Parts: sequence; C-alpha cells; structure tokens
Amino acid sequence: MDVSLKRRLLLVAILFATLMTSIETTIITTALTTIVSQLNGLRYQSWVFAVYLLTMAVSTPLFGKLADQVGRKPIFISGILLFCFGSLGSGLSINMLELIGSRAVQGIGAGAIIPLTFTIIADLYDFDERPKALALNNTVWGISALLGPLLGGYIVEYLSWHWVFFINLPFGILVFIIILTTYKEERPVKSSLNVDVVGLVSLSTVLVTLLLFLQLISTNSVNLGMLLILVVGFLIGLWQFFRNEKRNPEAIIPVDLFKSRVFVTQIITALLLSAVQIAFQTYFPMWLQVVYGLSPATAGLVVTPSPIFWLLASFSVGYLLRHYAPKSIAVALIVILFISYLPIVFIGSATPIFVFYIVSAITGSILGIVITMNILVAQKVSKGSELGSATAMITLGRSLGQTFATGVFGMVFNLTVQMQVIPAANHQLKNSMMNQLVSHLLPDGFLKNEMDRLFILCMEHIFLLVLLFLLMALIINIKSQVHSINQSSKI
Repeated sequence: MDVSLKRRLLLVAILFATLMTSIETTIITTALTTIVSQLNGLRYQSWVFAVYLLTMAVSTPLFGKLADQVGRKPIFISGILLFCFGSLGSGLSINMLELIGSRAVQGIGAGAIIPLTFTIIADLYDFDERPKALALNNTVWGISALLGPLLGGYIVEYLSWHWVFFINLPFGILVFIIILTTYKEERPVKSSLNVDVVGLVSLSTVLVTLLLFLQLISTNSVNLGMLLILVVGFLIGLWQFFRNEKRNPEAIIPVDLFKSRVFVTQIITALLLSAVQIAFQTYFPMWLQVVYGLSPATAGLVVTPSPIFWLLASFSVGYLLRHYAPKSIAVALIVILFISYLPIVFIGSATPIFVFYIVSAITGSILGIVITMNILVAQKVSKGSELGSATAMITLGRSLGQTFATGVFGMVFNLTVQMQVIPAANHQLKNSMMNQLVSHLLPDGFLKNEMDRLFILCMEHIFLLVLLFLLMALIINIKSQVHSINQSSKI
C-alpha cells in the first residue's frame, strides 16, 4: 500500500476513535432523562458522567506509560476493544448499576485511546507536518461538544436510548480493522513489562479523591465530613505518589518530564484554557436563554463558531512556530482572549448578542492554536522513549481542567445564590426558582426580576473566574524560557 494512502487511512481511524471517545461525554446529556426514567435510577444519574471521567483520568497515565514500554499498537487496540465492550454493555444494561459498571469500562478504554491518538500522530508525521494532523484531531473534540447533545436527542426520539451506546460499535470495528491491518510500528519495543503498581494505586487515589471532591463541591448540599475525608485521602495519596516516583526507575509518570519548566508550562496552560473552554460552552447558551429569552436550539448556536474557527486557526500553527517563539505566540493570544471576555463581565446584561458569537469565535481560534502548540512543544521537549507518557500528561491536564472547572463554576454559582438576599425567599426556594428561571417556568413579577438579576450576577462571577484563569495562564507563559521551538528541546 502507498505510504501516503496508509497515513491517510490511519488518520481517518484516529479521527473516528477521537470522535467516539470525546462525544461520549456530551451525547448522553440529552438521553440521560430517558435512561434514568426507564432504569429507575435518579439518585445514581450523576455517576453516569462521573465514573466515565474517573476511570478515564486514572487509566490515561497508565496506558501512556505502557505504550512507551510495549508499543502503541497493542495498547491502542486494547483500548478500542475495551471501549466497544463498554459501549455494548451500556446499551444492554437493564439497571443503573450495570450501566455505571459498563461506563467505567468505556472510560478505561477512552483512557487508552485519547492520548494515543496524539502519540500515533507524532509517530506518523514529522514536526513540520504534525500541526495539520493535530488540528484535525483537536477539531473533532469541538465538533463532538457541539453535535453530541443534538445527536443524543435525535437518537432517543427516533430510535431508543440504547443506540446512544450501540452507535459506537460500527466505528469501533472500523478503527480496529484499520489499525490492525495498516499500522506498523517501526521503532523497537521493550520485551519486558514493568508496571508501577504503587505509583498506579497512589495516583488513582489522588485522581479519584480530587474528582470526587470537585463533584461534591458543585452540589447544593455539601457534606463537610465527606469533604474532609477526601482531602485527607488526596494528601496521603499525593505524598505516597511523589515518594514512590522519585525512587522507581519505571515510574508511571517519568519524574524527568517535570524537571522541564517548558513541559510543565504546556500542561498548566492546556489545563487552564480547557477550563475556559468548558465555561463558554456551558454558560453562554444558558445566558442567552435566560437573559435574552432565546430558545434552547437558538441559544445553542452560540458555540458553533468555536469548532469552525478552531479548525481554521489550527492550520496556522506550523507557520507561526516557524516564524515566532512559542512564548510570544501564547502571550499575545492569551492577552487577546483576556480582552475579549471583558465586555461579558463588565457590561453584563447590556452586552449585545453578537458579542457572544464573536467571543466564541475568538475562543475557538485561540484555543485551537495554543492547545495544539502545547501538544507539539510537550512532544518536542520529551524523549522518544517518553513520548506516550508526555502526551498522556497533556491529555490528563485537559481532562482535569474541564472537570476541575465544572466543579468550581458550580460552586461559584451555588455560593452566589446562597449569599444574595431576596425578600420572602429562603435558600431552598431560591434554588427552586433558579431552576424554574433557567427552564422558562418562572412567572413574570417581582421575584422573576430579582432572579434575573441574581442569575446575571452568577454569570459575572463565573466569568470573573475565567479572567483569573486567563491571567494565571498569561503569567505562567510570560515566565516561560522558550524563545524558539528548537530551544524547547534543550530546556
């Protein structure tokens, strides 16, 4: 088979694999109500999301390390099989516990697939060609966020909720066949398999307690005792993890990677910008529905410029890196992004609707460039034997950024509601009225006007936090020592 044709086939397989795994976090949102009602599992519904994120986060660094030890192909194929088995089990589930267990298997498979898509791209394309392939792969993430809820609603209405999961199977089989028959690893792989069990257990403890903590603080009722247990568990796991990783030559996360300030800068930048991404994707449509009275379908269109401009802007990464330093690119673009969010925060309800679309386009453009550049620089600064682990860390950073932001934004929203005094409305009544407001069920009158003002205040506080995240990303990149892409491999 012609080499260029083989690479195109492999890239198609990678894009389908990315679509399968990334859309699973959004396609279920519109189907969940039907699933919960048919399986009688309302009290477990949050775990349908949480367990997927938990197992994906825990397994990502493990599979990144294994890919460096035994090769990309066997790990990627294993991830595809696990994801397909999890999808099949989810679709066949007859109760919520079966569904949650199957979603956990899906998450483990996604933990292998997602980082390895970027790693395999690095193996297939040299540094000059890689930005275009990464641009396509990153754009799939944005498209999945846009199409997932629409596709989920369509499937539930015209087929059944089971097909929300079964739809993955034909794509999984296609990816499996292409990778099995077409992908040939040209680098030598280690014959021995050394799994850092202590590192895996301690890292799992850190990630599970952190993600559960973030899930808990985003709810209205916070259990202080449980929060304390999670904080103690997190600190113990973190202490044991660093203690083990310094001693173990086969550490699950190579400590040498984090000796590079350049590498750490890329992870933190991707984490913070992923938090910004989840903010506008979640709250822009809600803002337009509540404040401007747009329908859910119309309000949802506000995020459509983002994936389009993400794709277009990503193709410029190669050119930019040939002419400018990564530090200069990141600083300039983050400043532009920071300025673009100022009207959202300080003008508030007077902000024209078209501004939200412009900010969405700017966000997509800048994230498309900077996050693609984060991946490229992280891969450049890492050794070939650590490429899988390095790419897994970027993937984990992006995942944690979105999960962290979801919890923190939810906490800010709830705290704002609790702290504002509304006559004749206690905390429980305010929460009930806020739900009615978002659902357009709150009747006109004094309380609705008060709740409108309270909602806008919640949005302003959330996007003030977005500005803080952008300021942190800006400071970190200003202090970066990378003045050229070639220099990054030496720092």
